[in-house]
Order: sequence, then C-alpha cells, then structure tokens
Amino acid sequence: MQENLNKQIIITAILLIAVVLLFDFSNIDMFVQNHFYNFENKLWLVSGDDKVLKFIFYDGFKKLFKIFSVLILILTILSFFKRFNILHSYKKGLLILLLSMMFVPSLAGLKSVTNMPCPFNVIDYGGKYPEVKLFSSYPKDNTPPKILKCYPAGHATIGFSLMAIYFLFKAKRNRNIALSIGVSIGVLTGGYKMLIGHHFLSHTLVTMISAWLIILLIVKSISF
Repeated sequence: MQENLNKQIIITAILLIAVVLLFDFSNIDMFVQNHFYNFENKLWLVSGDDKVLKFIFYDGFKKLFKIFSVLILILTILSFFKRFNILHSYKKGLLILLLSMMFVPSLAGLKSVTNMPCPFNVIDYGGKYPEVKLFSSYPKDNTPPKILKCYPAGHATIGFSLMAIYFLFKAKRNRNIALSIGVSIGVLTGGYKMLIGHHFLSHTLVTMISAWLIILLIVKSISF
C-alpha cells in the first residue's frame, strides 16, 4: 500500500511539473480562452453578473461546501467513538476527507506569490496588462500597482478537495465513481470561472493536480 502510494505521489509531482512547464512554454491558455471571449462585443461567453449561475457555481456552492464541511467534521469526530460502529469503520476515510477540505483550499494562498493576471486583466480581453506566465515578469512600464491574485484557481480548490471522497470507499468501482464526482465538481466550478474570464485553463489544471498531490500526502501521513 505505502509503496503504491509513494509511486502515485512521485507520478503526480512529475505530472504537476510537466503541466506547469507545458503551459509556461506554450500559448495553450490564450488559444483556449479565445473561444470564451467575443472580440466584437468584448464580452465573455458567460456573464459574471448572471445571478443564477453565480449562485449555483459560486456563492451557493461555497455555502453548501461550508455546510458539508461542518457535517464531515461532526461525522469524523463521532467516528472515533467505537459505539458508532458504521462511522468507526470509515474513520480513516472521513479524516482524510476532512483534512483535504481544510488544506486543499489553502492552495489559494499561492495567489499572493505568483502575481499572475486573470484573463480579464489581459490586454487581449480588454484589460490593462500583458499575459504573464509563471516564470516571466511584467514589463517595467506596465507593472500592476498591486498583486494580481489569479493563479492558481482559488474557487476550484474547494471543488477539487472533494476528490478525497475517493478514500471513503474500499470497492474500486465505488472509489472511481467518487473520484469522478470530485473531479466533475472541480471542473464545473473551475470551468465557470474560465467562462466568465476569471481563470485560464492552466489555473484549473494546476489546481486539480496540486489538490490531488496534497490529498495523497495527507493519506500518506495518516498511518492508522
């Protein structure tokens, strides 16, 4: 089990590095984002002012996540008491999920370090600044007066943290279904932010892989 877990951690770390470099040395982000922007009307494919979509994929989802987090916290605490037999058997999985829901969203803290623009900040899409990649810098005559907090995708971390539901199950089929649900939620929340011009594709992909790496490290740290 530990040997297989170590392999997964190494593979995921290598994949993360590869994806970061791929987007840093290519124009994939702009190519994809061009499909979400109407250059004639200067509007994004989906309006960030759409209250219904904003509630479903942003405000409402965040509230639902908080409620779910409290529920998982309660269930995790109860799982440490043997009298709750069913919950006790899911103790490790619940703890992994709880810790993942706590630590994966912390990836958003990296935004203050990367200082990368959102699509709507980029000149091509009506913004003021050039597209800047992770290992490049802004021109001296066009540097933002304050840090642009767009990379990695913060909101998507909430959705991708739910990939840890995978470890609640033992049967391979159920685990795969759970993982698919977690990935789908992350993609939907991250995809919404792409469609309204708040994130590039790389922001979401890097967030997803980083989230899975954190989850695997959490699993490795729990020995019981």
